[in-house]
Amino acid sequence: MTYKNFAFAALICFLASCSKDDATPTTPITPTTPTTDKGTVINVDATKFLTSSGAVTITTENRTLSNGTTAACYKIVTKSTPSDHAQGPWCPTNITDDATKGGIWIEGGNVFDVDGAFVKNLATFYNNTKWQMYNTTTGAITRTTTQAECQAAANPNVGVAYQNYCVECLPSYVSTLTKTIYIPVTPVKLSSPVSFGGGPGSVGPTTRGIAFNGVIFDAGAPTNAILAAYTLAPFDDAGGHINMGAGYHYHAATGKSTKITQPDGHAAMIGYALDGFGMYERLSTAGTEYTDLDASRGHYDVTRGYHYHVDKAGSNNFINGLAGAYAQ
Repeated sequence: MTYKNFAFAALICFLASCSKDDATPTTPITPTTPTTDKGTVINVDATKFLTSSGAVTITTENRTLSNGTTAACYKIVTKSTPSDHAQGPWCPTNITDDATKGGIWIEGGNVFDVDGAFVKNLATFYNNTKWQMYNTTTGAITRTTTQAECQAAANPNVGVAYQNYCVECLPSYVSTLTKTIYIPVTPVKLSSPVSFGGGPGSVGPTTRGIAFNGVIFDAGAPTNAILAAYTLAPFDDAGGHINMGAGYHYHAATGKSTKITQPDGHAAMIGYALDGFGMYERLSTAGTEYTDLDASRGHYDVTRGYHYHVDKAGSNNFINGLAGAYAQ
């Protein structure tokens, strides 16, 4: 596989959910399936998260939601260390390496292997001779090999010294990092969806959701920054990579993290969005897309209530907005 549009290792992953101020502990809540005049509402089921490894802990607190109401939320503290799949590899070491030695990247809606041949052919692929990420004598690929190099290369202002580097930040660099997000136990659907933030002057959360292993479904990777700096920050086969601010996080759903199959052939569940509605794979078990999705990539059925289907892995996107209120 080949690919084109390389994203910069995600800028800091702003978990725009609840603040940590004025938290009031509540009694743990057992998930239920209440029925309202808007249809079936499925509570977040905290037992679906992989907490046995110690990488994810969950408690409950009352928080203020974006619609101004107060509601019970799950406080999820995660080390962003998946217990259900390996992390990496990301950068191949030589232009002779095959796809097993590197990660993946995305372009034009497609997923491509970052193998040695791809790195060798960057100048041709981009039609720009400034791409030169390997030693022409030995074939060794220029890549970050220390935490200091990771910090210098994985930021929005990459200096000339780190141009034409393959950026690989390792799990050991962020081993003490934790992230905290809050998700309403009972989702509250709004009359109008909430747009994600991220740009200058924007409001709204940037985090899309969280996988059952505690890894964040992040905002789209800023591809323009990586291209401008002549650097490469591949994802691993699970669609994740690391930077010093965000830790390990996903930019694509590739089917490697824990999924919960549905007995009726519906797409498997892979996590929860920030508003508490379920996130499911794009395709049904029969391989079909859902054609009735709204602008946020969600729809309703009586079994799952309102829920989302993530975008295809090469899209640099999961969902387009939040249909429900999020904790803040």
